[in-house]
Amino acid sequence: MADRTTSSITVGADRAGVMAVIADFAAYPEWAGQVKEAEVLSTGADGRPETVRFVLDAGVISDAYTLGYTWQDDESVRWQVVEPGKMLAELAGSYQLADTGTGTEVTYELSADLKVPMIGMIKRKAEKVIVDTALKGLKKRVEGH
Repeated sequence: MADRTTSSITVGADRAGVMAVIADFAAYPEWAGQVKEAEVLSTGADGRPETVRFVLDAGVISDAYTLGYTWQDDESVRWQVVEPGKMLAELAGSYQLADTGTGTEVTYELSADLKVPMIGMIKRKAEKVIVDTALKGLKKRVEGH
């Protein structure tokens, strides 16, 4: 697996509120910049999505793929590719949520491997843009700004 890109942000809401936005995949095109479509294909016994098909356009990385999700209450969610796309060979990541007393610290970790060769520096920059955009979009969506 490739190097991981990790970043954190503090959101002014409790973990349940943050996780509800993370689990609302249908709304991702409204706030997760590079996600153009998100379709829940299956849900688990807890009612949370298990597999989700995405259409992503992140400039240098444009693709359609399916991710499988593992939920840990309102503490974390992890995902990995269950159906790779044309460009994306592997994608794995997680959101870790921690109470701060005044809100929730959200840590986003992402690792992507592409089927097409790409200079490591450019791939890491693309990962960082995806992570930073997702965190800022999540904060804005949860806090309603």
